[in-house]
Amino acid sequence: MRLIFMGTPDFAVPTLNALVDAGHDVVAVYSQPPRPANRGKKLTPSAVHARAEQLGLEVRTPVSLKSEEEQAAFAALRADAAIVAAYGLLLPQPILDAPKYGCLNVHGSLLPRWRGAAPVQRAILAGDAETGVMVMQMEAGLDTGPVRATARTSIDRKTAGELTEELARLGAKLMVATLADMDSHPAAAQPEEGVTYARKIDKSEARLDFSQSADALERQIRAFNPVPGAFFEFAGERYRILAADIAEAAGESGTVVDDQLTIACATCAIRPTTIQRAGKPAMPLADFLRGNAIPVGTILT
Repeated sequence: MRLIFMGTPDFAVPTLNALVDAGHDVVAVYSQPPRPANRGKKLTPSAVHARAEQLGLEVRTPVSLKSEEEQAAFAALRADAAIVAAYGLLLPQPILDAPKYGCLNVHGSLLPRWRGAAPVQRAILAGDAETGVMVMQMEAGLDTGPVRATARTSIDRKTAGELTEELARLGAKLMVATLADMDSHPAAAQPEEGVTYARKIDKSEARLDFSQSADALERQIRAFNPVPGAFFEFAGERYRILAADIAEAAGESGTVVDDQLTIACATCAIRPTTIQRAGKPAMPLADFLRGNAIPVGTILT
């Protein structure tokens, strides 16, 4: 097929790779414009942009697709379909209508649950037992389009990073299979019941509130690994907990109850297993404790 690919972060790269490997003619790749990154604030291309250039594909990085000029340039590609994976820009109706088979989206949830920007993190935070990835025929609404294909996976104790990578791989395979036989993957309307929205993650959500249950905090830690990182503060410094176990312990919420940095919660406690002090590398708890003792009885916030 003659395809346009539209994506930006790492999540989208496996789908781009899979389309090229399957022999599709990717005539253009759309991605978000380069952004300032790292301490030098040097303009850095997105993961998709960088990979597309490695593959020798044309890359387009418009700030918006609302202008008639951009829409005409898109339509002039005469694509059979546009494949969208975490692109990050709204697609106006003329864009949705331009390709022969419209725009197909790889979405990382079991729609209609978790429509929106952060489906992986929201599924973990909510304690969902499973999630998945879907190939959706895009329409003007936010992730409201009919679904052509689904793959499911259990969440278990996966971090957001691990789950995102898994869903990216599943989505790439699913998209290739769908394109190989569109007739066997008809678009089916989403159920009207069970709709939830996965709003964008705000950095303020990453602060650990030890007045919650240990179960909730353990999910928060996994949902915000690798970014933005669930954290507490001690002596004016920020500490990110990247992994933790639930422990049987009691005490005032936020209190360090033993020399293994076990922290009391509303119910039970959490014990970090991987922790990162601001400006330092992440490390196992045992290594951290050798140089960063936090006294028993300390109340953390």
